Amino acid sequence: MKTLNLTFKGSLGKKHLLKLAYAKQDLSEAVVRQAMQEIAQTHMFNSKDEDIYAEPLSAKYVDTVSTVIFNDSKKDKAAA
Repeated sequence: MKTLNLTFKGSLGKKHLLKLAYAKQDLSEAVVRQAMQEIAQTHMFNSKDEDIYAEPLSAKYVDTVSTVIFNDSKKDKAAA
């Protein structure tokens, strides 16, 4: 599964990550930068007196691969 990971610097200097699981897969740098600027300008994400998405730092797509070790969920359904 691919996620779009947006990294911001908060108003207190800490880094914060916003993960978007269902983002379009071919967004351009310009589109993502603009969206991150708009998020930062809203100032609506706060935690403990910190504006957590104050300044855009980076954006990347992350592809996560799951490797199943075992899955008993199908066996449980068959028994029911």
